[in-house]
Amino acid sequence: MELERQVEKRIAQLQQALDFEVRLKRITDQIRNSLDEGQILQVVVQELTLVLGTICCHTASYNLESATSTVLYQYTTSEYETIASSLSSVGQVVFMNAFPEVYRQLLQGEHFQFCEIDVSAVRKPLAILACPIIDNQAILGDLWLFKQRTDAFSELEIGVVQQVANQCAFAIRQARFYQASQQRIEELERLNHLKDDFVSTVSHELRAPITNIRMAVEMLEAILKQSQILEAKHSSATRYLRILRDECQREMNLINDLLDLTRLDTKTEPLVLTSKNLSSWILQIIEPFEERFCTQQQQLHIDIPIEIPVLTTDFFQLEGILVELFNNAYKYTPANETIAVLLRATPSALRLSVSNSGVEISTYELAHIFDKFHRIPSHNPWKHRGTGLGLALLRKRVEQLQSTIIVSSEQKWITFTLQIPWSIEQD
Repeated sequence: MELERQVEKRIAQLQQALDFEVRLKRITDQIRNSLDEGQILQVVVQELTLVLGTICCHTASYNLESATSTVLYQYTTSEYETIASSLSSVGQVVFMNAFPEVYRQLLQGEHFQFCEIDVSAVRKPLAILACPIIDNQAILGDLWLFKQRTDAFSELEIGVVQQVANQCAFAIRQARFYQASQQRIEELERLNHLKDDFVSTVSHELRAPITNIRMAVEMLEAILKQSQILEAKHSSATRYLRILRDECQREMNLINDLLDLTRLDTKTEPLVLTSKNLSSWILQIIEPFEERFCTQQQQLHIDIPIEIPVLTTDFFQLEGILVELFNNAYKYTPANETIAVLLRATPSALRLSVSNSGVEISTYELAHIFDKFHRIPSHNPWKHRGTGLGLALLRKRVEQLQSTIIVSSEQKWITFTLQIPWSIEQD
């Protein structure tokens, strides 16, 4: 008989361990999948109460600077609400120095249990288990469990609580990291909006005086011509006027690019969709560049099939993309190298590539090529000056046309490949 009792007891213990293991996995899955610290703690106190059959369970958060512990969440089954009301309540703040022996152990990462006896005999003795919520960085809080029994918490029950506390610490740290990251992202977005507003405002304010300066330069040039001061081809006045015109135009281009970037970022201008035959239209865009390519002894190779399906898109934005690609090739292609334009139709999109030879770009530079004001050192053989915003604008226009663009560098060829859908979905 004794042997049978021992066998039955061992079977019951194994069954309880198996049941705890299944429930522990369920708790772990719930808290690991959450990035909400409050939800994590609520799940923990509720599940531990139900799994271990306790009167209640509550969890507290530590503030080590003020040496306080604040009860955040508590779960009690309905049958024990009267008893639980005499225990700690949510929002209660406990000063650690009032219970030095208790918090000395918890702060050292040690769990403990004891039996509290109500001298008034209003309720039965309570078995109490305290377990710290701690990870390898710091202690975050604790768990307190209460059960109305004279026997202590078993080793198996303590093991379950410790495992839950460890998983809880990991989940809380993960949730706090996520929340801190979200706050950082929101702050960066706010600062980025402020920066864009500032750039837009400054650009608008600068446009008027630059326009006036340009008009004044033109008037000055007309007056000097009337006075025959500019008759000498290489006079100082001629040289200074040319510098004024060039720098004024450069500043105007920068202001216009900044304003265009702002408009594209805010998406305030709707797309104007039309349908055109691509073959003839692209050739018209390339034509003004042919003479410029020839001047710099750059070879132009065009591969555009005559039969291309009709494309429906915003051709004003598409023209801006192509002009920037051709300008980029013009500025960065050395003499006696080739600029190639290739157009192909696929079932889902039109694929256009613009390539230029004689140049190679590192992987790092490729990753930043569309950044604002980013310039690639030692890759401007003709020393052409620009605003540093051309490719950033290009990417914004590509996104507005619901298209994609990738850039690659291999065997001294730089290739920009643009994928344009045959039609665009309007919002």
